[in-house]
Amino acid sequence: MKKVTLRGGRPLHAAAAFLLCGTLLAACSGGKTPSSGASDASGASGGDNGAKPVEISIMTEFSTPEPPAADNPVTKEFEKRTGTKLDITWVSPNSWSDKQNVVLASGDMPDLMKVSDMTNPQMLQLVRQGAFWDLTPYLKDYPNLMSYPKEIWDKTKIDGKNYIIPSVRPLEGASYFAIRKDWLDNLHLKMPETLDDFYNVLKAFTQDDPDKDGKNDTYGYTGKGYNEIINVFNESNGKWKAVDGKLVDTDLEPGTRDGLLWLRRAFADKLMPEDFALMKTTQFEDMAKANQAGVQVDTVEGVWRANAELLKTIPNADFLPFTSLTGPNGQYVPQNSGVTGVYLIPKKVPEAKMIKVLALMDYGASEEGFQLACYGIEGVHFTVVDGFKTATEQAVKDSVSQSSFGKIFERYDKYLWAYHTGMPKNVFERNKTIIDARSKISTPDPSYGLISDTNIRLGADYRKKIDDMKVKVIMGKEPIEAWDAFVKQLKADPDYMKIADEMNKAYQDRLNGK
Repeated sequence: MKKVTLRGGRPLHAAAAFLLCGTLLAACSGGKTPSSGASDASGASGGDNGAKPVEISIMTEFSTPEPPAADNPVTKEFEKRTGTKLDITWVSPNSWSDKQNVVLASGDMPDLMKVSDMTNPQMLQLVRQGAFWDLTPYLKDYPNLMSYPKEIWDKTKIDGKNYIIPSVRPLEGASYFAIRKDWLDNLHLKMPETLDDFYNVLKAFTQDDPDKDGKNDTYGYTGKGYNEIINVFNESNGKWKAVDGKLVDTDLEPGTRDGLLWLRRAFADKLMPEDFALMKTTQFEDMAKANQAGVQVDTVEGVWRANAELLKTIPNADFLPFTSLTGPNGQYVPQNSGVTGVYLIPKKVPEAKMIKVLALMDYGASEEGFQLACYGIEGVHFTVVDGFKTATEQAVKDSVSQSSFGKIFERYDKYLWAYHTGMPKNVFERNKTIIDARSKISTPDPSYGLISDTNIRLGADYRKKIDDMKVKVIMGKEPIEAWDAFVKQLKADPDYMKIADEMNKAYQDRLNGK
């Protein structure tokens, strides 16, 4: 059987596993008070005590090539170990935003619902209307969930309460540029460090036949995540930047204008696809997999999906994640919020069942549950070789990955984004080095979790108008002067400026511990 390798992990001691399973199987039955939730739910209903499995519906996303099938052995193992019957709706990243909004609007939500952004206006409105459980009095009984960093729990509070179970992810290894190192070598180019270097490399990747096939069939950059270029100019992780104790809206700053000019030139020089603004998430990745693009944007582990596909025909293919890029204000690489989406439990779910759902998630956050989610079943999905877990082809066939089950059952691991199913040990070790280097310079988003009521009401419309104007300027459909006029218009708009005032009020409250 052909083997592929992935990251090593700590084996669960047999005695510990036995005790844990014993706890799970012994636990159970609903209708308990919050203080008894953990012991009740650690098994989410007993597996061998004859109790009927608790049916739990879940809606989430996946980033593997295919979603896990309903009869997936990992799903069955989770059900066996937790005394549940899981009905998981896996939604493609291409339709995730639309699907979640449709479900939120319908009110017909599953028992556990993932939302991609905690500032989603529909979700916030529903929270304030009492549509979701306030989990604050319950969470203390779930030690594995409470092992998430306190700062992550704090910034996912809404009006001071924990309605949200954060979809926890590492702080380092966020989506950023990754470059074809083998193409750099083919063209005798160095790893770019500055934006000027970067531009010149993208141009060479487009015009100088980097794959040496004699054809003019490559782009420098897929175009995904173009705002990262603007972020380098602003040295800001997104729309808001902390300056002298205040939040500044970078869309109104000169750095955004400079970034748009850089991208406009790149588009005019055909360094990115003409239809980049219309492309779906998987289409960007398909370009990278098809040997058509020299730079893509993804997490450090996500980059591996394209690389693994390329290795089937190009033995030395190598997408290398950047440590940083240097712009006018210095080195920049984004820091992740530690949260990639949020889970909520609708209030229509009875309290006893809500406690079972928390128990299921707590088991998923345990060492055993996390290992099962990310690596699968030993002997079926992996073996351990020299202390390093080696995945079988069955792991790929069953979509066992942190990009599928690992998006539900999560444990905080700073190197989670260093590995991916099928990744060899040398790449994993290199990725850990990149993550460690990023941790010394990465820029956090100071606005994550801050709520502006005006933004809830009007933010989506402003966001669309701003993004549309950016794309028009990049594609040359509007002159840069149109952007200048647009910024002037935003500065004169009292509703738009009110968002900045409310965000700053929320920021000051956070700084003052309110």
